[in-house]
Amino acid sequence: GGTLVLHDLGSFDKMNPYTLKGSAPAGLDNLVFETLAVASLDEPFAGYGLIAKDIEVSADRLSVTYTLDPEARFSDGSPITPDDVKFSLNTMKSDQAHPFYQAYLQDIKGADILDDRRIRFNFARVNRELHMIASQLPVFSRKFYAEHPFDDPGMVAPVGSGPYVVADVKPGKSITYKRNHEYWAKDHPTRKGMFNFDTITYKYFRDQIISVEAFKAREFDFMMINIAKQWMRDLTGPKFDSQKILKEYLPHRNNQGMQGFVFNLRNPLFQDKNVRKALGLAFDFEWANNKLFFKQYTRSSSYFNNSDLAATGLPQGLELEYLQPFKEQLPPEVFTKPLTPFSTVPPDSLRGNLRKAKKLLADAGWTVKNGRLENQQGQPLEFEILLVSPSFERVMAGYVNNLKKLGVKATYRTIDPALYIGRLNRFDFEMTVHVFGQSQSPGNEQRDFWHSTSADRSGSRNLIGIKDPAVDQLVDKIIYAKTQEELAAACKALDRVLWYGYYVVPNWYLSRHRITFWNVFNRPETLPLYYNPLQELMTWWMK
Repeated sequence: GGTLVLHDLGSFDKMNPYTLKGSAPAGLDNLVFETLAVASLDEPFAGYGLIAKDIEVSADRLSVTYTLDPEARFSDGSPITPDDVKFSLNTMKSDQAHPFYQAYLQDIKGADILDDRRIRFNFARVNRELHMIASQLPVFSRKFYAEHPFDDPGMVAPVGSGPYVVADVKPGKSITYKRNHEYWAKDHPTRKGMFNFDTITYKYFRDQIISVEAFKAREFDFMMINIAKQWMRDLTGPKFDSQKILKEYLPHRNNQGMQGFVFNLRNPLFQDKNVRKALGLAFDFEWANNKLFFKQYTRSSSYFNNSDLAATGLPQGLELEYLQPFKEQLPPEVFTKPLTPFSTVPPDSLRGNLRKAKKLLADAGWTVKNGRLENQQGQPLEFEILLVSPSFERVMAGYVNNLKKLGVKATYRTIDPALYIGRLNRFDFEMTVHVFGQSQSPGNEQRDFWHSTSADRSGSRNLIGIKDPAVDQLVDKIIYAKTQEELAAACKALDRVLWYGYYVVPNWYLSRHRITFWNVFNRPETLPLYYNPLQELMTWWMK
């Protein structure tokens, strides 16, 4: 029972989380909509049927057949049919849905309805995890979207099959979900112990700084903290001392991917790898970690941080075999150097790194004239860093100051979250801060991150604009790996190629979650291995 109040940043202007244009409110995708199966938070390669009661992969692995649970219902009481599932697949593969899904689902050729409960998905080629990807398909009511266009449903509350329905919407300000007491799966094995709140409300705030103050005034109940200063300085005081508000570190084994300052290679300034490398040398992580982050973070040294998929040492075995065909095209360091971030820990120093950066820039044709760096055409090396959080400004101030010592003029600007998302979807930026999130089982989403086919597709996550045949082939090796050994080797090989492409200035990561919450909850004693705290929160209940 009770009401859980959460928060999100920015605003929202649509009620469909699966389209490109606009912003949808938090919670719709996991409280209102459901999938054919749900992932296990302890087993990265396992899924358990939800809407699908039975899942059968063919012997040749070129199809998967789903038998739908006869109890499965939408919130309007109508049964979920194979017709709804086929409509959902076709919609998600169409231009109406976010372009990401077209790439993600491209190896699913289509679906055949076998009878009133069974549907078969047919695959274009064998892919070790395609049946898992297909099982993640959100299932929509064909009847509802016949009356409300999928790509422009306005602010009409959608019909889904999940544990909650939309109860109240204040556009851009808040959304409230109420428990569906007729929820078809409330006794389902995958749902036991979950969704214990009668209502869940998300309130919207302009930025993280304002939201922290609102949390302390108990405008909402629970918060994940991604900013070290807030954790160490702002979330303190009598309410914390008296344990009215609690703070906790939660351990996890999540693959932390890569956060970094991202170069947009569509900008001619960043086409030269030596320029990117030089600009990377100007970032002093050790200074930032000591002075700004309270020594909370570990420096990123991989695109698969905190996982067994991160490249270590020098390439060997199958990993080396995957890299060998590209030896002439790849930088020698891919084969001769471990993945080591630039450092200012002695004997290294910022002064020494800036000296190396100046040489790299000079070799690339950039020279200092009248205190600014220019190329042979007299063009200055100037760019803007686009930010979405004011808290990043103090990090950028130090970085921009170091760049100034090289004659580089960098500026930074923080904009509204909705505008920021729009700019990224259009690749309308020069440099930005971004997290390339990874799972324990990388697959089709790698195509959206790095593959040349996604470089010019609006809304893709190939923010960098990478178009590299070696990267393309290694992405395919990941997607079509037949064994865990092949997957790990392909990930490690890709890791090296991305690292020595100097496509981002690597940032940092944390191998535990930081959460703070009002002391009004009970919760299970054990934590899963791989999870997001908001997922885990759905197993909590009010005292």
